[in-house]
Amino acid sequence: MKFIIAFIVVMLFMLIGEWVSSISHAYIPSVFITAVLFAIGFWTILPKNIVADASYGKAFVAICVSMLLVHLGTLMSLKELIAQWKAVCIALLGVAGTLVLCLTIGTLIFDWHTVVAAIPPLTGGVVSAVLMTSGLKAQGATALIALPVSMFVLHSVLGYPLTSYMLRTEGRRLVKEFNDNGRHLPKEAAAANNMDTGADDNSTGVFHLPAEFQTSAFILVRVAAVALFSNWIAGFVHINANVLCLVFGVLAHQFGFLESSALNKAGVFNWLMYGLLAYVFSQLNMTSPAIIGSIIGKIIVLIALGLLGMFLASWLLAKPFGMTWHMAYACSLTSLFGFPADYILTSEIARTMANDKEEESYLLYHMMPKMLVGGFATVSVASVIIASIFLKLI
Repeated sequence: MKFIIAFIVVMLFMLIGEWVSSISHAYIPSVFITAVLFAIGFWTILPKNIVADASYGKAFVAICVSMLLVHLGTLMSLKELIAQWKAVCIALLGVAGTLVLCLTIGTLIFDWHTVVAAIPPLTGGVVSAVLMTSGLKAQGATALIALPVSMFVLHSVLGYPLTSYMLRTEGRRLVKEFNDNGRHLPKEAAAANNMDTGADDNSTGVFHLPAEFQTSAFILVRVAAVALFSNWIAGFVHINANVLCLVFGVLAHQFGFLESSALNKAGVFNWLMYGLLAYVFSQLNMTSPAIIGSIIGKIIVLIALGLLGMFLASWLLAKPFGMTWHMAYACSLTSLFGFPADYILTSEIARTMANDKEEESYLLYHMMPKMLVGGFATVSVASVIIASIFLKLI
């Protein structure tokens, strides 16, 4: 019975977050509310292993992360992925702005070890937080372990609403642009919101099987095969497996091996997304009010410096890279949390800002690839490099 109770509690927190987001028209993101509920729960009555008891443990996440990234590749064309090089540059340069301000002004205010231990999660979210806590434990620097975890918790509190505001501002501009230009919707935009309800050009792909054989299991086997191949290749080329899952997902869709929006058509996308999000929030069980209270001042100052560095880099580079500064700043802010929060925030804004499905698809078409690719560049790639370097600096 405890497993069913755990599942209900986890999904109830997700539900409350979604309802608050809908009531506030996404001014308060669902991930922010859910994160706060998990934090309070872990600090009071929730068992530390409640997410694992709800079936969302390490084994589940190891499977669903790769499959979700392959799925996201089926939402983009190869041309679209390559076209997002500007978003990659903006995101990485935003991270550079954070590093510059924190390592200069930050080290004038706090000691070197505090700054070095706290910065990686600010530029890589939960990935860097996990890498830093594991590395600090291995080095015996137990006094510093609370810094990366607390940074992850607190910068999310500011990062989610700030990113939501930037995307809302960009969303209003895009809605006006869409309607002023005669509501022209690119063909690729329909796929971004899974609007093609009929047979799409990749529904049978290279197999040309009758409709009765196009089952959910058939889709899942192919998505898992692409995920497995991506992880296998990653071991040879030493490129982050998450990045390869996205790339090979795009290629598999391009050549007809996978249909558009594969996991939605298999009926399991939301289940996997909720599970991944729950696992991310389970990392909050490593904190306590006492831990956060003792270092909150340092964390807030470093967050302010980091966000200012991102803003300055984004504001200066937005025009040369052909973006509004709001969109450029949102791309940089993906380094705070990465996937799946970047996907959820963007989807949430598109859904609540749009008046119909066409407007929603237009918003997703223009914002989602930038946010996803920016998040992969920072959290999946740069965060691993930064955390590895900073562990050697302590």
